[in-house]
Amino acid sequence: MKKEFEKRIYSSIVIIPLSLFFLIKGSVFFTFFLSILFLATTYEWIILCKKKIIYKILGTIFLLFSFYCAYQIRNIEGINYFILIILICIFTDIGGYIFGKFFKGPKLIKISPNKTYAGVFGGFLLAVVAGLIYDNFYYPDMSIYLETFGNYPIEMKFFIFILIISSVSQIGDLIISYFKRLANVKDTGKIIPGHGGILDRIDGLIFAIPISYLIL
Repeated sequence: MKKEFEKRIYSSIVIIPLSLFFLIKGSVFFTFFLSILFLATTYEWIILCKKKIIYKILGTIFLLFSFYCAYQIRNIEGINYFILIILICIFTDIGGYIFGKFFKGPKLIKISPNKTYAGVFGGFLLAVVAGLIYDNFYYPDMSIYLETFGNYPIEMKFFIFILIISSVSQIGDLIISYFKRLANVKDTGKIIPGHGGILDRIDGLIFAIPISYLIL
Protein backbone atom coordinates (compact mmCIF):
# COMPACT_ATOMS: atom_id res chain seq x y z
CA MET A 1 0.00 0.00 0.00
CA LYS A 2 2.82 2.40 0.96
CA LYS A 3 4.61 1.86 -2.36
CA GLU A 4 1.43 2.43 -4.33
CA PHE A 5 0.65 5.58 -2.38
CA GLU A 6 4.18 6.92 -2.97
CA LYS A 7 3.81 6.31 -6.71
CA ARG A 8 0.55 8.28 -6.66
CA ILE A 9 2.24 11.17 -4.86
CA TYR A 10 5.20 11.32 -7.26
CA SER A 11 2.93 11.11 -10.31
CA SER A 12 0.72 13.89 -8.92
CA ILE A 13 3.76 16.13 -8.39
CA VAL A 14 4.33 15.98 -12.15
CA ILE A 15 0.72 15.86 -13.38
CA ILE A 16 -0.80 18.69 -11.30
CA PRO A 17 1.64 21.51 -12.26
CA LEU A 18 1.58 20.40 -15.91
CA SER A 19 -2.22 20.37 -16.01
CA LEU A 20 -2.42 23.73 -14.24
CA PHE A 21 -0.05 25.24 -16.80
CA PHE A 22 -2.36 24.40 -19.71
CA LEU A 23 -5.46 25.30 -17.73
CA ILE A 24 -4.13 28.72 -16.70
CA LYS A 25 -2.69 29.53 -20.13
CA GLY A 26 -6.02 28.80 -21.80
CA SER A 27 -6.52 29.57 -25.49
CA VAL A 28 -4.78 27.18 -27.90
CA PHE A 29 -2.75 25.68 -25.05
CA PHE A 30 -5.87 24.46 -23.28
CA THR A 31 -7.45 23.28 -26.54
CA PHE A 32 -4.29 21.30 -27.33
CA PHE A 33 -4.29 19.80 -23.82
CA LEU A 34 -7.96 18.80 -24.04
CA SER A 35 -7.41 17.27 -27.49
CA ILE A 36 -4.56 15.08 -26.21
CA LEU A 37 -6.62 13.99 -23.21
CA PHE A 38 -9.63 13.25 -25.40
CA LEU A 39 -7.61 11.11 -27.81
CA ALA A 40 -5.93 9.23 -24.95
CA THR A 41 -9.14 8.54 -23.02
CA THR A 42 -11.01 7.55 -26.18
CA TYR A 43 -8.22 5.14 -27.09
CA GLU A 44 -8.32 3.60 -23.59
CA TRP A 45 -12.10 3.36 -23.75
CA ILE A 46 -12.06 1.61 -27.13
CA ILE A 47 -9.46 -0.89 -25.89
CA LEU A 48 -11.48 -1.43 -22.71
CA CYS A 49 -14.66 -2.24 -24.65
CA LYS A 50 -12.89 -4.80 -26.83
CA LYS A 51 -15.47 -6.09 -29.37
CA LYS A 52 -18.53 -4.30 -27.96
CA ILE A 53 -19.08 -1.83 -30.82
CA ILE A 54 -22.14 -0.10 -29.33
CA TYR A 55 -20.25 0.65 -26.10
CA LYS A 56 -17.37 2.07 -28.10
CA ILE A 57 -19.65 4.39 -30.07
CA LEU A 58 -21.79 5.58 -27.15
CA GLY A 59 -18.75 6.04 -24.91
CA THR A 60 -16.89 8.04 -27.53
CA ILE A 61 -19.92 10.30 -28.05
CA PHE A 62 -20.17 10.84 -24.29
CA LEU A 63 -16.45 11.64 -24.01
CA LEU A 64 -16.78 14.13 -26.86
CA PHE A 65 -19.67 15.84 -25.04
CA SER A 66 -17.76 15.85 -21.75
CA PHE A 67 -14.67 17.44 -23.26
CA TYR A 68 -16.84 19.95 -25.11
CA CYS A 69 -18.36 20.94 -21.75
CA ALA A 70 -14.86 21.30 -20.29
CA TYR A 71 -13.90 23.60 -23.17
CA GLN A 72 -17.04 25.69 -22.70
CA ILE A 73 -16.64 26.04 -18.94
CA ARG A 74 -12.99 27.13 -19.19
CA ASN A 75 -13.43 29.54 -22.06
CA ILE A 76 -16.83 31.04 -21.20
CA GLU A 77 -17.03 30.91 -17.40
CA GLY A 78 -13.31 31.23 -16.73
CA ILE A 79 -10.72 29.33 -14.76
CA ASN A 80 -12.17 29.69 -11.25
CA TYR A 81 -15.29 27.59 -11.76
CA PHE A 82 -13.25 24.97 -13.62
CA ILE A 83 -10.67 24.68 -10.84
CA LEU A 84 -13.45 24.35 -8.26
CA ILE A 85 -14.88 21.32 -10.09
CA ILE A 86 -11.43 19.75 -10.39
CA LEU A 87 -10.72 20.32 -6.70
CA ILE A 88 -13.99 18.69 -5.66
CA CYS A 89 -13.28 15.64 -7.83
CA ILE A 90 -9.63 15.33 -6.76
CA PHE A 91 -10.40 15.54 -3.05
CA THR A 92 -13.34 13.18 -3.46
CA ASP A 93 -10.89 10.68 -4.92
CA ILE A 94 -8.24 11.34 -2.25
CA GLY A 95 -10.78 11.08 0.56
CA GLY A 96 -12.18 7.86 -0.84
CA TYR A 97 -8.72 6.34 -1.21
CA ILE A 98 -7.40 7.33 2.24
CA PHE A 99 -10.54 6.56 4.25
CA GLY A 100 -11.12 3.33 2.34
CA LYS A 101 -7.57 2.08 2.91
CA PHE A 102 -7.26 3.07 6.56
CA PHE A 103 -10.78 2.50 7.90
CA LYS A 104 -11.84 -0.30 5.54
CA GLY A 105 -15.24 -1.53 6.79
CA PRO A 106 -18.23 -2.82 4.76
CA LYS A 107 -17.85 -2.95 1.00
CA LEU A 108 -19.97 -0.58 -1.05
CA ILE A 109 -20.73 -2.60 -4.17
CA LYS A 110 -19.53 -5.78 -5.89
CA ILE A 111 -18.55 -4.15 -9.18
CA SER A 112 -15.79 -2.28 -7.36
CA PRO A 113 -14.50 -4.45 -4.49
CA ASN A 114 -12.13 -1.78 -3.14
CA LYS A 115 -14.91 0.78 -2.57
CA THR A 116 -16.21 1.03 1.00
CA TYR A 117 -18.78 3.12 2.83
CA ALA A 118 -15.91 4.70 4.75
CA GLY A 119 -14.39 5.74 1.42
CA VAL A 120 -17.66 7.32 0.29
CA PHE A 121 -17.86 9.32 3.52
CA GLY A 122 -14.19 10.33 3.23
CA GLY A 123 -14.75 11.46 -0.33
CA PHE A 124 -17.65 13.70 0.67
CA LEU A 125 -15.79 15.04 3.69
CA LEU A 126 -12.60 16.07 1.88
CA ALA A 127 -14.58 17.46 -1.07
CA VAL A 128 -16.59 19.73 1.25
CA VAL A 129 -13.46 20.86 3.12
CA ALA A 130 -11.57 21.62 -0.13
CA GLY A 131 -14.56 23.40 -1.68
CA LEU A 132 -15.18 25.58 1.36
CA ILE A 133 -11.51 26.52 1.70
CA TYR A 134 -11.36 27.45 -1.98
CA ASP A 135 -14.57 29.47 -1.69
CA ASN A 136 -13.50 31.32 1.46
CA PHE A 137 -9.93 32.16 0.50
CA TYR A 138 -9.92 32.54 -3.25
CA TYR A 139 -13.10 32.00 -5.21
CA PRO A 140 -15.29 35.01 -6.17
CA ASP A 141 -19.06 35.22 -5.62
CA MET A 142 -20.39 31.69 -6.12
CA SER A 143 -24.01 32.87 -6.00
CA ILE A 144 -23.92 33.86 -9.69
CA TYR A 145 -23.61 30.17 -10.57
CA LEU A 146 -26.10 28.66 -8.14
CA GLU A 147 -29.42 30.27 -9.08
CA THR A 148 -30.54 26.76 -10.07
CA PHE A 149 -30.87 25.83 -6.39
CA GLY A 150 -33.58 28.38 -5.57
CA ASN A 151 -33.76 30.82 -2.68
CA TYR A 152 -31.74 28.94 -0.07
CA PRO A 153 -28.83 30.76 1.62
CA ILE A 154 -25.71 30.75 -0.55
CA GLU A 155 -23.82 28.63 2.01
CA MET A 156 -26.49 25.91 1.78
CA LYS A 157 -26.59 26.08 -2.04
CA PHE A 158 -22.81 25.81 -2.21
CA PHE A 159 -22.85 22.82 0.14
CA ILE A 160 -25.50 21.11 -2.04
CA PHE A 161 -23.45 21.88 -5.16
CA ILE A 162 -20.34 20.24 -3.67
CA LEU A 163 -22.30 17.14 -2.63
CA ILE A 164 -23.84 16.83 -6.12
CA ILE A 165 -20.48 17.09 -7.90
CA SER A 166 -18.80 14.75 -5.41
CA SER A 167 -21.65 12.22 -5.81
CA VAL A 168 -21.48 12.33 -9.60
CA SER A 169 -17.70 11.95 -9.43
CA GLN A 170 -18.03 8.82 -7.29
CA ILE A 171 -20.76 7.41 -9.54
CA GLY A 172 -18.51 8.02 -12.55
CA ASP A 173 -15.74 6.10 -10.81
CA LEU A 174 -18.12 3.18 -10.24
CA ILE A 175 -19.30 3.21 -13.86
CA ILE A 176 -15.75 2.93 -15.20
CA SER A 177 -15.02 0.27 -12.55
CA TYR A 178 -18.00 -1.69 -13.88
CA PHE A 179 -16.61 -1.67 -17.41
CA LYS A 180 -13.15 -2.61 -16.16
CA ARG A 181 -14.71 -5.56 -14.37
CA LEU A 182 -16.49 -6.59 -17.58
CA ALA A 183 -13.17 -6.44 -19.41
CA ASN A 184 -11.44 -8.25 -16.51
CA VAL A 185 -8.71 -5.59 -16.14
CA LYS A 186 -7.47 -3.65 -13.10
CA ASP A 187 -6.71 -0.37 -14.92
CA THR A 188 -7.62 1.24 -18.23
CA GLY A 189 -3.91 1.74 -18.97
CA LYS A 190 -0.42 1.99 -17.48
CA ILE A 191 0.70 5.45 -18.55
CA ILE A 192 0.53 7.02 -15.05
CA PRO A 193 2.47 5.18 -12.31
CA GLY A 194 0.28 4.49 -9.29
CA HIS A 195 -2.87 5.58 -11.11
CA GLY A 196 -3.09 3.41 -14.21
CA GLY A 197 -4.46 5.02 -17.35
CA ILE A 198 -5.68 8.55 -17.98
CA LEU A 199 -9.27 7.31 -17.88
CA ASP A 200 -8.57 5.87 -14.42
CA ARG A 201 -7.42 9.30 -13.30
CA ILE A 202 -10.31 11.36 -14.72
CA ASP A 203 -13.16 8.83 -14.54
CA GLY A 204 -15.12 10.94 -12.04
CA LEU A 205 -14.26 14.23 -13.72
CA ILE A 206 -15.65 13.28 -17.13
CA PHE A 207 -19.05 12.80 -15.48
CA ALA A 208 -18.85 15.76 -13.09
CA ILE A 209 -17.98 18.30 -15.79
CA PRO A 210 -21.17 17.84 -17.90
CA ILE A 211 -23.32 18.06 -14.74
CA SER A 212 -21.49 21.24 -13.71
CA TYR A 213 -22.04 22.67 -17.18
CA LEU A 214 -25.76 21.89 -17.00
CA ILE A 215 -25.98 23.57 -13.58
CA LEU A 216 -24.66 26.74 -15.19
